[in-house]
Amino acid sequence: MRILITGSSGRIGTALTAYLVDNHDLVLADLHFDRLPPEIREQTEQHVIDLSDLKACLKLTSGIDRVVHLAGNPSPDADFYEHLLDNNIKGSYNLFHACQQNGVQRIVFASSAQTMEAYPVDVQTTTSMQVRPKNMYGVSKVFLESLASYYAYEQGLESVGLRIGAFDDFHPGEPMTVRDTSAYLSPRDLCQLVEKGLTAQLREPFLLVNAISDNRFKRLNIEEAIRELGYKPQDDAFALQEIFKDRK
Repeated sequence: MRILITGSSGRIGTALTAYLVDNHDLVLADLHFDRLPPEIREQTEQHVIDLSDLKACLKLTSGIDRVVHLAGNPSPDADFYEHLLDNNIKGSYNLFHACQQNGVQRIVFASSAQTMEAYPVDVQTTTSMQVRPKNMYGVSKVFLESLASYYAYEQGLESVGLRIGAFDDFHPGEPMTVRDTSAYLSPRDLCQLVEKGLTAQLREPFLLVNAISDNRFKRLNIEEAIRELGYKPQDDAFALQEIFKDRK
C-alpha cells in the first residue's frame, strides 16, 4: 500500500513513520525533514511542500492509495490569520480536494480533543455530543471533521477521524495534570489506531472516533473506536505514573 503521511516530521508523524515504514511504501510530506533519521530517509520518499499550494497537493497525491493527514499548526494558542487559516483550513481543503481528484481511497486524519475541550473536565465526551471547542485551533479541527464528512458522503472519499488527546505527554518524574492523564495517548496506541483506520472495513464512508489510551479515568469515550476499528489499547497513564513512583 502506498501511503502519504503529511506532517510527517512532527511528534506523531515521526512515531508513525517508524512504525509503518517496514511494511508499507511511504511518501512523506512536510515543510522540512531536518530531524528525519538517516535509516528512515533511505526507506521513504520525501517531499517538501506547503499544503496551501493546491497545484503541489494535486501532484503530491497522484498515485497514492491512502493518506494520513497530520499536517497543521498544533498549538491551542495559534493565531487564526497568522497560523491556522493557511495551515489548518486551506491546507486541509487542498489535500482533500486533491485526494478526491486523484482517486485516493481513504484519508485517516488527526482531529483533536480540543474540539470538545470547553466541556467540564469531569464530563466524558463522546463523538455524538455537540462540539464545544475552547480555542480557534479546536474550531479549525471542527472544520476538518466537517470537511471530511462532506468529502466522504458527497464525493466518495472515505475518511476516518481521530480525536487525539494528550499524545505522548508522559515524562517520568514530571507531574501530569488530571486532564492530560485522563486524555493520554501513548505512541503505540496511536500507531495501532492509525493502522486500523487505514485498513478497517467501514460500515459508513465517514467514521469519527476518540483517540486516547485505556486510562483508568477517560476524558474521551473510546467505545466506538473499540467497536468500529477493533482498537485494543495497551497503555494507561494512571498505571504508568504509579509504576514510575514505585521505582523511585
